[in-house]
This record gives sequence, structure tokens and C-alpha cells, in this order.
Amino acid sequence: MPDGPQFELGWEEWLALPDLGLPAIKAKIDTGAKTSALHASVIEPFGPVTSPQVRFLIQPDPNNPALEVTCSAPVVDRREVTSSNGETELRYVIETDVEMGGRRWPIQLTLTNRESMTYRMLFGRGAMQPDMVVDPNESFHMPELSYKLYKGLPKKKPVKRPLRIALLTREPNNYSSRRLVEAARKRGHVIETIDTARCYMQIGTLDPQVHYDGQALPRYDAVIPRIGAKITDYGMAVLRQFSNTGAVCLNEAGAIGRSRDKLLAQQLLARAKIAMPVTAFAHSPKDTKDLIGLVDGAPVVLKLLTSTQGRGVVLAETRKAAESLVDAFRGLDANFLVQEFVEEAAGADVRAFVIGNKVVGAMKRQAQKGEFRSNLHRGGTASSVRLTADERETARAAAKVLGLSVAGVDLLQTRDGPKVLEVNSSPGLEGIENASGKDIAGQIIEHLERQVRPLSSDRETTLRSNRRINVN
Repeated sequence: MPDGPQFELGWEEWLALPDLGLPAIKAKIDTGAKTSALHASVIEPFGPVTSPQVRFLIQPDPNNPALEVTCSAPVVDRREVTSSNGETELRYVIETDVEMGGRRWPIQLTLTNRESMTYRMLFGRGAMQPDMVVDPNESFHMPELSYKLYKGLPKKKPVKRPLRIALLTREPNNYSSRRLVEAARKRGHVIETIDTARCYMQIGTLDPQVHYDGQALPRYDAVIPRIGAKITDYGMAVLRQFSNTGAVCLNEAGAIGRSRDKLLAQQLLARAKIAMPVTAFAHSPKDTKDLIGLVDGAPVVLKLLTSTQGRGVVLAETRKAAESLVDAFRGLDANFLVQEFVEEAAGADVRAFVIGNKVVGAMKRQAQKGEFRSNLHRGGTASSVRLTADERETARAAAKVLGLSVAGVDLLQTRDGPKVLEVNSSPGLEGIENASGKDIAGQIIEHLERQVRPLSSDRETTLRSNRRINVN
């Protein structure tokens, strides 16, 4: 026994596990047990082999099973533990800090289901500090806590916990993908890039799954869709399936569909009275002249409904050129828009980057000489710009109308105020980050952190049946 003052514990004590988001838990102090144990259900390992992690659900109050907290922690070991009834169990071992009596120190805990036990935590002698002694005849020598401390937790800043994130992309090495992976890992999350086209699905009511390379993918907390225009329909189906598994999708499939359908997007924006260039729509009109007249004549811009990054967008500077282009599109049996050309914009537009109904960055894009399209993929240049209050509100409203949590809203600056040119559901990050100097990728990950909800205990059966976890 060490010399000096002793830190005396009762045989039961209140303590806190702050890194797990547990401000109060009642533990049995048991010097007969070397290993400490924490109640855990829905135990779900994840992450790479080199730094594995585990997520689990705990009900800290034995008398209130409705109180549930989701916890995550790094795995330090898997260990066989023999319980007091003689049963041996292979358990995950985590390390976390404990707070008791004004002290804080790291301890190791094994995770096991203690649902039938009086105490949600067993505090073994291996977790005790050298000057600690236990009075087996007394309880609660430490300051008393209460489960009432959980009452305000949802309103407080959420406890940071590792998320498992899927990045749906066919271009894992482009700037946007690399930045999102970097930002997620920097904040302690596990993120995997998944080729959208290689996913296939098992559709069922009990256990919806997404398969990849011959096996079911693990459960993800969140999915970031970077779906190419060529596979929009299939990509949306894959995204809906991920949503069915309980994953939070950065942008929902329906919102992506609305943004990709230029006609639908224009109709929804018009119904919401959001200003935009005058637009006409046609498939194969016989009255070419009337169609052009609907947008007050040449010059006009013609856009294929499937155009992206400036491709399929053509400027007709004269009525004759416009009529020839309409006839050409008619010959292709294509759906297209005819839109007024806003000459005062002088080949420039503004992209406002919206995350969670907030404009977090903006840039002005200027077309190169002799080009009216300001897309960076077409040689345009980007510079920082300060938006007006009207421009910010217009960008927020446009993203909200289409249901997008993250969007690049392209605006034309006119004498009549901002006009929405297009709303992009998978906006690139390179131009906006370089022009604004802001960590847009990091803000996207922060937004996901706020959207992910805790696991619920009704997922335990599903998770137990899905232990075939593929980690790279």
C-alpha cells in the first residue's frame, strides 16, 4: 500500500466518461475483477486494419432504456474475458478517459452486453490508480452525479465521433475527391471511395444492401454523392439504396434528379418566383421562329437538357444562326432549352457555394476572350468576389427549392438583380477553394457531422446480420 493520503472509493460510485459523451454513469467498483467492462449493444467495428475503431450503443440508465447514446472509440485490443458465471467471451477493448472525484486518467474497458446487470459499468482494479483503496461497506465517496445530466445533451454541441463515410465517385483521384477524403480523415473519420457504376443492389424490406466486388458493403453513417451526368439515373438508384440502409446522404437522390433535369429545375425555380433568364423549352417544334421569339429573339443560348460543364451549350448571335441551331437540335431528336442571352454579364457569372442553407464561399468566373461560357472546364478564370445580400438570398432560395443541402448556384449579375443560371448538385471544389481561400471540403464534412443521427437499438438485429465488413 502506497504511503501518503489515500483516495478512498465506495463499492459503488458515480463517474463520467467524457470522450464517449457519457457525463454520468453508475459503476460497481470490483477489486476482484482485473478488467473493467462497459455495457454496449449494437457493437459495430469499422475502419482500416491499421487503425480499427468500434461504434456501439449504450443505455447508461438501467431504469430508462429509452435513453440511448452512440459512442465511438479506437480499438486497442480484442481479448478473451471470462465472466463471473464462467462464460468466456471475445470482447473489443477500448481506451478512454474516466473522470471521478476531480481526477481524470485513461483506462481500458472491454465492451459487453450488461443489459441484465444492475450496473452498466464494472470498474476493475486494473483501472485504479496506486493511491486508491475501496471501502466495501460504503457507497458513493465521490461527488454524486445524476442521469439528469443527459437531459440537455441534444441541445449541446455534439460529441465528436468517427463516422464511416462513403464517397460515390468514378474519379477518386480528381481534386474534389482527394480534398473530401483529406478533410474527412483530418477530422478523424473513416472514408472510402466507391465506384458508383460497380455497385449493385439487393432490394428487400428486411435488410436492404448494396453490394460491391462480390460482397455486401458495410453500413455507412453518411454518403457523399459525386455522381457523373452519364450515370445519373443509376447513380440515383444506388443513392436511394444507401438511404434505405439508414445512411445520411449529403444530397438526396430526388434533389439530384431535380437539379440534373434542367427543365424541371427551371419550372421549380419559376414557381418559387426566383429570377432567371427568360427560357423556352422544346423537343421538335415546327414553328422555329416562334420559339426564338419567346425569348425576345437573338442572341440566344441553346442548351441540351443533358449538358454539363458547358458542353451542349451554344450561343446563336443572329436569328438566322438560332434558327439553324434549332433545326439541328430537332434533327437530333433532342430536348433543349432556348434562353435569353444576358449580354450585360459580359461573359461572367458568379458561383455561390451553399452548404446547409448558408453561402460559405463565392467566386466570379470570367470567360476567356472570344468565349461566352465561363465554365472553368472551358478555360474560364476564377477570382474571389463578395456577394450582395440579395445574391446570397437568391442562392440559398434556389438550393432550397431543389432540396439540395450542398449546391453550386450560378448567378448572372444584371441591372435587375441576380438571376439564377443553373444549380449544380455536384459542384467542383478546386475553383472555389483556390479563389476563396476557404476550406470548403472541411465545411462539407462538418455539415455531415451535424446531420448524422445516433444509431437506434432497433438496428441491432440488422447489424448483427451484416458483419461481413470490407475495410481497405
